[in-house]
Amino acid sequence: MTRPSIDDPDLPLSCLFHEWPDTALVFMAHRMRCFGCPIAPFHSVTDACLEYRLDEDAFRAALRAAAGL
Repeated sequence: MTRPSIDDPDLPLSCLFHEWPDTALVFMAHRMRCFGCPIAPFHSVTDACLEYRLDEDAFRAALRAAAGL
């Protein structure tokens, strides 16, 4: 199976955390409760950024940096 793209707009947060565990630190730094949330399999980065009113482009850049991409 191929690795998903970290930039996939439909990538569930649970998959993001599974593939790139260090990205959870970005969420925690923004005081987001997504890591460990039971809704994580159903929400994407876009959903989380909308919920927390964050700039998605900047947040995605921080995720890529944390993942070493």
